[in-house]
Order: sequence, then structure tokens, then C-alpha cells
Amino acid sequence: MSRHIEIRQLIIADLVSGAFQPGARLKIDELASRYATGHMPVREALRELQGAGILEIGAGRSARVALMDRRFVENLFATRSALEIMLTQRAASRCRRDEIEALRAIEDRLEDQVGAGDYRGAFNANRDFHSAIYAIADNPEAVALVERNWTLLLALWERVGFAADRYAGVVSDHRSLLKALAANDAEAAGMIMGAHVVKAKFELIERVDRERSSAK
Repeated sequence: MSRHIEIRQLIIADLVSGAFQPGARLKIDELASRYATGHMPVREALRELQGAGILEIGAGRSARVALMDRRFVENLFATRSALEIMLTQRAASRCRRDEIEALRAIEDRLEDQVGAGDYRGAFNANRDFHSAIYAIADNPEAVALVERNWTLLLALWERVGFAADRYAGVVSDHRSLLKALAANDAEAAGMIMGAHVVKAKFELIERVDRERSSAK
């Protein structure tokens, strides 16, 4: 793995953990010292994270973590919705029985983690479920874009809480989606995924707004 990719992953991990808060200024010198590396891989990592919408490049040798406010969430989900609907429809038209069984196994794991109250684990299983659909769709360019989206979502949910009460709806949507995929019904699968993404958007916006109100 290239050094700048390692640094990019370390920066993302620090964003997700809350070490770098939205709006925080990140200086190249300080990041190079933090990760024991040179300036060039840090600069390349920052450039890629800017392209993903995670950072905003500032003046001089610094960057700022994106604020991730309501407008940011709405734009994030507009991109995600278009990509996920397309990928899901494409997957539905070609998925095989063994791929459906693999998706069901991931969904079973997600539901086990929800039952155990492990909502971070449930988030990861949810991502695995969606990623398995992307793999069936076989469109690497679109997948690269939507996977960046998931990184931002994780950072947001970590910040506002994982919304334990939303998983009943997630499970119901996934079970309906599995039926549409098993039937190779691309239209139905796309409609279910579109609604699934919209519900997640409104739940996240509600929590972002609540966080802002409580901070006033």
C-alpha cells in the first residue's frame, strides 16, 4: 500500500474517532509529526480527502474538516441516492442464488448485532450488506464514489449517535430488498433502495439539527 493511502486511512480513522472535529484545522506539519511521515504523503492524502468532500483545503499548509451541516447531509444523500439506486437495479438484473444467500447471511449478522445492542457493529454489517450489492453490480467507478460516501456517513453517525431506533426500519427494508433481488426485479429493488436511502437521510438530518439546537 502506498504511504499516502496509509496516511489517508489514518486521517479518516481520526475523523471517525472524533480526534478531528468538524471545522478543525489540520496542518501538514502537525499531521506529518502525528503519523511519523514526510510532507508529501500527507499532502497527497489531504488532496484525495478534499476530492471526497471530507476536507476543505485552506490557506497555506492546512486544511479544514468539512462542517457536515444540514446542507452537507442533503448533498451527500443526493449523490448516494442516485448511485445506490443504479447499482441496486444493476445488481438485481444479474444476481445469482449464491449471492442472495451471502446477502442473507450478512443480514442475519446485522440483526444479531442489533439484538445485542451493538449499533456500531450493526452499522458495519449494514455497510457490508450494501457493499455486497455493489460487488454484484460490478461498476467499479460508481462503487468508488459511493464507498467514499460511507466514510462520511460513519463520521456523521459517530458524531450524532447511531440511532438505535432506526434499525427496525433498516431490517424491514433489507428483507424487502432481498425479495426483490431474489426475483431479479430491478424496478422494485431500485424503488426499495431509493426509499431506504431517503429514510436514512431524514433520520440523520433530524439528529444533526437536534445536535445544533442543543449546542446553542
